[in-house]
Amino acid sequence: MKKIPLLDLQAQYATIRDDIRQAVDNVLEGGAYIMGPEVKKLEQEIAEFCGVKHAIGVANGTDALLLVLDAAGVGPGDEVITTPFTFFASAEVISQLGATPVFADIDPKTYNIDVEQVRAKITNKTKAIIPVHIFGQPAEMDELMKLAEQHNLFVLEDAAQAIDAEFKNKKIGNWGHAGTFSFFPTKNLGGYGDGGMIVTNDDQIAEKVRILRVHGSNPKYYHSMIGYNSRLDELQAAALRIKLRHLRDWNDARRQKAAIYDELLKDLPVVTPYHAEDRRHVYHLYIIQADDRAGLMNHLKENGIATGIYYPVPLHRQNVYESLGYGVGSIPISEKMADRTFAIPLYPELTREDQEYIAQTIRNYYK
Repeated sequence: MKKIPLLDLQAQYATIRDDIRQAVDNVLEGGAYIMGPEVKKLEQEIAEFCGVKHAIGVANGTDALLLVLDAAGVGPGDEVITTPFTFFASAEVISQLGATPVFADIDPKTYNIDVEQVRAKITNKTKAIIPVHIFGQPAEMDELMKLAEQHNLFVLEDAAQAIDAEFKNKKIGNWGHAGTFSFFPTKNLGGYGDGGMIVTNDDQIAEKVRILRVHGSNPKYYHSMIGYNSRLDELQAAALRIKLRHLRDWNDARRQKAAIYDELLKDLPVVTPYHAEDRRHVYHLYIIQADDRAGLMNHLKENGIATGIYYPVPLHRQNVYESLGYGVGSIPISEKMADRTFAIPLYPELTREDQEYIAQTIRNYYK
Protein backbone atom coordinates (compact mmCIF):
# COMPACT_ATOMS: atom_id res chain seq x y z
CA MET A 1 0.00 0.00 0.00
CA LYS A 2 1.21 3.48 -0.81
CA LYS A 3 2.06 5.97 1.96
CA ILE A 4 1.45 9.54 0.84
CA PRO A 5 2.03 12.32 3.38
CA LEU A 6 0.10 15.58 3.42
CA LEU A 7 3.42 17.36 2.88
CA ASP A 8 6.85 15.88 2.21
CA LEU A 9 9.53 18.18 3.64
CA GLN A 10 12.24 15.54 3.26
CA ALA A 11 11.64 15.40 -0.49
CA GLN A 12 12.03 19.17 -0.71
CA TYR A 13 15.20 19.14 1.37
CA ALA A 14 16.76 16.49 -0.86
CA THR A 15 16.59 18.91 -3.82
CA ILE A 16 18.50 21.69 -2.02
CA ARG A 17 20.56 19.80 0.55
CA ASP A 18 24.02 20.95 -0.55
CA ASP A 19 23.04 24.61 -0.78
CA ILE A 20 21.34 24.55 2.63
CA ARG A 21 24.31 22.90 4.32
CA GLN A 22 26.71 25.42 2.78
CA ALA A 23 24.50 28.33 3.86
CA VAL A 24 24.29 27.04 7.44
CA ASP A 25 28.02 26.38 7.55
CA ASN A 26 28.71 29.94 6.37
CA VAL A 27 26.71 31.29 9.29
CA LEU A 28 28.48 29.05 11.78
CA GLU A 29 31.88 30.03 10.37
CA GLY A 30 30.96 33.72 10.36
CA GLY A 31 30.07 33.88 14.04
CA ALA A 32 27.18 36.37 13.72
CA TYR A 33 24.11 34.54 14.99
CA ILE A 34 21.59 37.27 15.91
CA MET A 35 20.50 40.06 13.53
CA GLY A 36 23.43 39.32 11.26
CA PRO A 37 24.04 39.79 7.53
CA GLU A 38 21.78 36.91 6.43
CA VAL A 39 18.76 38.51 8.12
CA LYS A 40 19.52 41.86 6.49
CA LYS A 41 19.93 40.25 3.06
CA LEU A 42 16.73 38.23 3.41
CA GLU A 43 14.83 41.38 4.42
CA GLN A 44 16.13 43.14 1.31
CA GLU A 45 15.23 40.19 -0.92
CA ILE A 46 11.71 39.78 0.51
CA ALA A 47 11.08 43.52 0.13
CA GLU A 48 12.17 43.34 -3.50
CA PHE A 49 10.18 40.14 -4.09
CA CYS A 50 6.99 41.70 -2.72
CA GLY A 51 7.58 45.14 -4.21
CA VAL A 52 7.47 46.93 -0.84
CA LYS A 53 9.74 49.48 0.87
CA HIS A 54 10.30 47.58 4.09
CA ALA A 55 10.62 43.97 5.22
CA ILE A 56 11.37 43.26 8.88
CA GLY A 57 12.25 39.79 10.14
CA VAL A 58 10.76 38.60 13.43
CA ALA A 59 10.65 35.39 15.44
CA ASN A 60 7.45 33.92 13.99
CA GLY A 61 4.28 34.71 12.08
CA THR A 62 2.25 35.32 15.24
CA ASP A 63 4.73 37.91 16.51
CA ALA A 64 4.59 39.54 13.09
CA LEU A 65 0.85 40.14 13.53
CA LEU A 66 1.26 41.25 17.14
CA LEU A 67 4.02 43.77 16.48
CA VAL A 68 2.19 45.38 13.57
CA LEU A 69 -1.01 45.81 15.58
CA ASP A 70 1.00 47.23 18.48
CA ALA A 71 2.80 49.62 16.13
CA ALA A 72 -0.58 50.68 14.71
CA GLY A 73 -1.77 51.61 18.19
CA VAL A 74 -4.35 48.86 18.70
CA GLY A 75 -5.21 48.45 22.37
CA PRO A 76 -7.90 48.23 25.05
CA GLY A 77 -11.29 49.50 23.91
CA ASP A 78 -10.56 48.87 20.24
CA GLU A 79 -12.25 46.32 18.00
CA VAL A 80 -10.49 44.49 15.18
CA ILE A 81 -12.51 42.64 12.57
CA THR A 82 -11.20 39.33 11.26
CA THR A 83 -12.35 35.94 10.05
CA PRO A 84 -13.16 33.02 12.37
CA PHE A 85 -12.12 30.51 9.67
CA THR A 86 -8.39 30.66 10.26
CA PHE A 87 -5.63 29.66 12.65
CA PHE A 88 -6.06 30.97 16.20
CA ALA A 89 -3.18 33.46 15.97
CA SER A 90 -5.20 35.84 13.78
CA ALA A 91 -7.51 36.58 16.73
CA GLU A 92 -5.13 35.77 19.58
CA VAL A 93 -2.90 38.76 18.86
CA ILE A 94 -5.91 41.11 19.04
CA SER A 95 -6.75 39.80 22.49
CA GLN A 96 -3.13 39.97 23.65
CA LEU A 97 -3.19 43.74 23.11
CA GLY A 98 -6.39 44.09 25.12
CA ALA A 99 -8.57 44.73 22.07
CA THR A 100 -11.64 42.72 21.08
CA PRO A 101 -11.77 40.44 18.03
CA VAL A 102 -14.96 40.84 16.01
CA PHE A 103 -15.68 37.96 13.67
CA ALA A 104 -17.15 38.40 10.19
CA ASP A 105 -18.30 35.47 8.08
CA ILE A 106 -16.60 34.21 4.93
CA ASP A 107 -17.31 33.85 1.24
CA PRO A 108 -18.47 30.25 0.67
CA LYS A 109 -16.34 29.93 -2.49
CA THR A 110 -12.97 31.44 -1.55
CA TYR A 111 -13.26 30.88 2.23
CA ASN A 112 -11.94 34.41 2.68
CA ILE A 113 -13.58 37.12 4.76
CA ASP A 114 -16.69 38.56 3.11
CA VAL A 115 -16.49 42.32 2.49
CA GLU A 116 -20.19 42.90 3.13
CA GLN A 117 -19.99 40.97 6.39
CA VAL A 118 -17.08 43.20 7.41
CA ARG A 119 -19.10 46.30 6.51
CA ALA A 120 -21.92 45.15 8.78
CA LYS A 121 -19.56 44.70 11.74
CA ILE A 122 -17.95 48.16 11.72
CA THR A 123 -18.67 50.31 14.79
CA ASN A 124 -17.18 53.47 16.25
CA LYS A 125 -14.77 51.20 18.18
CA THR A 126 -13.38 49.49 15.06
CA LYS A 127 -9.68 50.21 14.65
CA ALA A 128 -8.48 47.66 12.12
CA ILE A 129 -9.31 44.79 9.78
CA ILE A 130 -7.26 41.61 9.44
CA PRO A 131 -8.13 39.74 6.24
CA VAL A 132 -6.50 36.30 6.09
CA HIS A 133 -5.47 35.05 2.65
CA ILE A 134 -6.59 31.57 3.59
CA PHE A 135 -5.03 28.48 1.98
CA GLY A 136 -3.04 30.72 -0.40
CA GLN A 137 -5.86 32.57 -2.19
CA PRO A 138 -6.03 36.34 -1.66
CA ALA A 139 -9.00 38.06 -0.11
CA GLU A 140 -10.88 40.76 -2.02
CA MET A 141 -8.35 43.47 -1.21
CA ASP A 142 -9.55 46.30 -3.43
CA GLU A 143 -13.01 46.42 -1.85
CA LEU A 144 -11.59 45.93 1.64
CA MET A 145 -9.21 48.86 1.15
CA LYS A 146 -12.04 51.08 -0.10
CA LEU A 147 -14.07 50.17 2.96
CA ALA A 148 -11.11 50.81 5.25
CA GLU A 149 -10.47 54.21 3.69
CA GLN A 150 -14.11 55.22 4.17
CA HIS A 151 -13.86 54.46 7.90
CA ASN A 152 -10.20 55.34 8.48
CA LEU A 153 -9.28 51.76 9.43
CA PHE A 154 -5.88 50.08 9.49
CA VAL A 155 -5.61 46.96 7.29
CA LEU A 156 -3.21 44.18 8.20
CA GLU A 157 -2.92 41.36 5.68
CA ASP A 158 -2.39 38.00 7.37
CA ALA A 159 -0.52 36.35 4.51
CA ALA A 160 0.95 33.49 6.55
CA GLN A 161 -0.21 31.01 3.89
CA ALA A 162 0.06 33.22 0.83
CA ILE A 163 3.57 34.43 0.06
CA ASP A 164 3.86 35.03 -3.73
CA ALA A 165 0.07 35.18 -4.15
CA GLU A 166 -1.33 38.11 -6.13
CA PHE A 167 -4.59 40.01 -6.30
CA LYS A 168 -5.17 41.77 -9.63
CA ASN A 169 -1.48 41.37 -10.55
CA LYS A 170 -0.30 43.02 -7.33
CA LYS A 171 1.61 41.03 -4.73
CA ILE A 172 -0.07 40.18 -1.45
CA GLY A 173 1.48 42.20 1.36
CA ASN A 174 1.44 45.25 -0.91
CA TRP A 175 -2.28 46.01 -0.56
CA GLY A 176 -2.84 46.72 3.11
CA HIS A 177 -0.99 49.10 5.40
CA ALA A 178 1.16 46.10 6.32
CA GLY A 179 1.33 42.38 5.70
CA THR A 180 2.80 39.43 7.56
CA PHE A 181 4.31 36.09 6.56
CA SER A 182 5.02 32.94 8.52
CA PHE A 183 8.06 30.78 7.84
CA PHE A 184 6.76 27.83 9.86
CA PRO A 185 8.26 24.71 8.21
CA THR A 186 5.03 23.63 6.50
CA LYS A 187 4.50 26.97 4.74
CA ASN A 188 5.21 27.43 1.01
CA LEU A 189 8.35 29.27 2.09
CA GLY A 190 9.18 27.43 5.29
CA GLY A 191 12.28 27.43 7.44
CA TYR A 192 13.72 24.72 9.65
CA GLY A 193 12.06 26.18 12.73
CA ASP A 194 10.01 29.28 13.45
CA GLY A 195 10.31 32.58 11.65
CA GLY A 196 8.22 35.46 10.37
CA MET A 197 8.35 38.65 8.31
CA ILE A 198 6.52 41.97 8.26
CA VAL A 199 6.23 43.93 5.01
CA THR A 200 5.01 47.49 4.67
CA ASN A 201 5.27 50.70 2.67
CA ASP A 202 4.58 52.76 5.80
CA ASP A 203 7.82 54.27 7.13
CA GLN A 204 6.36 54.94 10.58
CA ILE A 205 5.06 51.39 11.03
CA ALA A 206 8.40 49.98 9.86
CA GLU A 207 10.35 52.16 12.29
CA LYS A 208 8.14 51.19 15.24
CA VAL A 209 8.29 47.48 14.43
CA ARG A 210 12.09 47.55 14.21
CA ILE A 211 12.19 49.07 17.71
CA LEU A 212 9.50 46.77 19.14
CA ARG A 213 11.27 43.58 18.02
CA VAL A 214 14.36 44.41 20.15
CA HIS A 215 12.74 45.17 23.52
CA GLY A 216 11.61 48.64 22.43
CA SER A 217 15.17 49.91 22.22
CA ASN A 218 16.87 52.29 19.81
CA PRO A 219 19.79 52.48 20.21
CA LYS A 220 20.60 49.37 22.24
CA TYR A 221 19.98 49.75 25.98
CA TYR A 222 17.92 52.92 25.42
CA HIS A 223 14.21 52.07 25.57
CA SER A 224 11.50 54.32 24.18
CA MET A 225 8.64 51.80 24.45
CA ILE A 226 7.78 48.42 25.97
CA GLY A 227 8.75 45.92 23.30
CA TYR A 228 9.35 42.26 22.63
CA ASN A 229 12.21 39.86 22.04
CA SER A 230 11.26 38.84 18.51
CA ARG A 231 14.15 38.45 16.12
CA LEU A 232 14.44 36.25 13.07
CA ASP A 233 17.20 33.71 13.61
CA GLU A 234 20.30 34.09 11.42
CA LEU A 235 20.40 30.38 10.58
CA GLN A 236 16.76 30.46 9.49
CA ALA A 237 17.40 33.52 7.35
CA ALA A 238 20.29 31.79 5.59
CA ALA A 239 18.14 28.76 4.77
CA LEU A 240 15.19 30.92 3.71
CA ARG A 241 17.38 32.86 1.29
CA ILE A 242 18.18 29.58 -0.49
CA LYS A 243 14.52 28.57 -0.55
CA LEU A 244 13.32 31.98 -1.77
CA ARG A 245 15.19 31.39 -5.05
CA HIS A 246 12.95 28.37 -5.67
CA LEU A 247 9.66 29.76 -4.34
CA ARG A 248 8.13 30.87 -7.62
CA ASP A 249 8.84 27.50 -9.25
CA TRP A 250 7.53 25.61 -6.23
CA ASN A 251 4.33 27.65 -6.22
CA ASP A 252 3.91 27.13 -9.96
CA ALA A 253 4.22 23.39 -9.33
CA ARG A 254 1.54 23.60 -6.64
CA ARG A 255 -0.76 25.39 -9.08
CA GLN A 256 -0.14 22.77 -11.76
CA LYS A 257 -0.88 19.92 -9.38
CA ALA A 258 -4.01 21.69 -8.15
CA ALA A 259 -5.19 21.87 -11.77
CA ILE A 260 -4.58 18.11 -12.11
CA TYR A 261 -6.68 17.46 -9.02
CA ASP A 262 -9.41 19.73 -10.39
CA GLU A 263 -9.59 17.55 -13.49
CA LEU A 264 -9.31 14.19 -11.71
CA LEU A 265 -12.00 15.02 -9.14
CA LYS A 266 -14.43 17.00 -11.27
CA ASP A 267 -17.06 14.25 -11.64
CA LEU A 268 -17.04 13.19 -8.00
CA PRO A 269 -19.42 14.34 -5.23
CA VAL A 270 -16.76 16.52 -3.57
CA VAL A 271 -16.31 20.29 -3.92
CA THR A 272 -12.87 21.25 -5.21
CA PRO A 273 -11.28 24.67 -4.52
CA TYR A 274 -12.69 27.71 -6.26
CA HIS A 275 -10.00 29.80 -7.95
CA ALA A 276 -11.01 33.40 -8.63
CA GLU A 277 -9.77 34.58 -12.02
CA ASP A 278 -8.30 37.86 -10.76
CA ARG A 279 -6.00 36.12 -8.27
CA ARG A 280 -2.78 34.11 -8.23
CA HIS A 281 -3.63 31.29 -5.84
CA VAL A 282 -0.53 29.59 -4.42
CA TYR A 283 -2.33 26.57 -2.91
CA HIS A 284 -0.73 26.35 0.49
CA LEU A 285 -3.37 23.66 0.97
CA TYR A 286 -5.70 21.88 -1.45
CA ILE A 287 -9.03 21.94 0.38
CA ILE A 288 -12.05 19.88 -0.63
CA GLN A 289 -15.54 19.62 0.82
CA ALA A 290 -17.41 16.39 1.47
CA ASP A 291 -20.79 15.61 3.05
CA ASP A 292 -19.34 12.61 4.87
CA ARG A 293 -15.97 14.07 5.76
CA ALA A 294 -15.14 11.64 8.55
CA GLY A 295 -15.96 8.62 6.43
CA LEU A 296 -13.96 9.79 3.43
CA MET A 297 -10.97 10.81 5.55
CA ASN A 298 -10.95 7.43 7.27
CA HIS A 299 -11.14 5.67 3.88
CA LEU A 300 -8.14 7.68 2.66
CA LYS A 301 -6.22 6.88 5.85
CA GLU A 302 -6.90 3.17 5.42
CA ASN A 303 -5.34 3.47 1.97
CA GLY A 304 -2.20 5.23 3.16
CA ILE A 305 -3.20 8.78 2.30
CA ALA A 306 -2.72 11.52 4.90
CA THR A 307 -5.32 14.28 5.28
CA GLY A 308 -5.86 17.24 7.61
CA ILE A 309 -8.70 19.43 8.86
CA TYR A 310 -8.17 23.21 8.66
CA TYR A 311 -9.91 24.21 10.92
CA PRO A 312 -12.22 22.02 13.01
CA VAL A 313 -13.55 24.74 15.35
CA PRO A 314 -14.08 28.28 14.02
CA LEU A 315 -12.61 30.91 16.30
CA HIS A 316 -15.92 32.38 17.48
CA ARG A 317 -16.81 28.93 18.88
CA GLN A 318 -13.54 28.45 20.78
CA ASN A 319 -13.97 28.15 24.54
CA VAL A 320 -11.72 31.13 25.21
CA TYR A 321 -14.09 33.40 23.24
CA GLU A 322 -17.30 32.12 24.81
CA SER A 323 -17.68 35.46 26.63
CA LEU A 324 -18.06 37.26 23.30
CA GLY A 325 -21.49 35.69 22.98
CA TYR A 326 -21.40 34.11 19.55
CA GLY A 327 -23.95 31.30 19.62
CA VAL A 328 -24.17 28.26 17.39
CA GLY A 329 -25.33 29.38 13.96
CA SER A 330 -24.24 33.00 14.48
CA ILE A 331 -21.61 32.78 11.72
CA PRO A 332 -23.12 30.03 9.60
CA ILE A 333 -20.82 29.72 6.58
CA SER A 334 -17.68 29.43 8.69
CA GLU A 335 -19.40 26.82 10.86
CA LYS A 336 -20.51 24.86 7.82
CA MET A 337 -17.02 24.85 6.29
CA ALA A 338 -15.46 23.81 9.58
CA ASP A 339 -17.65 20.70 9.40
CA ARG A 340 -17.14 19.90 5.69
CA THR A 341 -13.64 20.84 4.55
CA PHE A 342 -10.30 19.03 4.70
CA ALA A 343 -6.96 18.96 2.92
CA ILE A 344 -5.54 16.22 0.72
CA PRO A 345 -1.82 15.93 -0.13
CA LEU A 346 -0.34 18.75 -2.19
CA TYR A 347 3.33 19.71 -2.50
CA PRO A 348 5.71 20.41 -5.39
CA GLU A 349 7.26 16.94 -5.36
CA LEU A 350 3.92 15.07 -5.45
CA THR A 351 3.85 12.81 -8.52
CA ARG A 352 1.09 12.46 -11.09
CA GLU A 353 0.94 8.78 -10.21
CA ASP A 354 0.27 9.60 -6.56
CA GLN A 355 -2.39 12.13 -7.50
CA GLU A 356 -4.14 9.55 -9.67
CA TYR A 357 -3.99 7.06 -6.80
CA ILE A 358 -5.52 9.62 -4.41
CA ALA A 359 -8.27 10.48 -6.89
CA GLN A 360 -9.02 6.82 -7.55
CA THR A 361 -9.19 6.13 -3.82
CA ILE A 362 -11.75 8.93 -3.45
CA ARG A 363 -13.64 7.55 -6.46
CA ASN A 364 -13.69 4.09 -4.88
CA TYR A 365 -15.28 5.51 -1.75
CA TYR A 366 -18.26 6.71 -3.77
CA LYS A 367 -18.77 3.52 -5.79
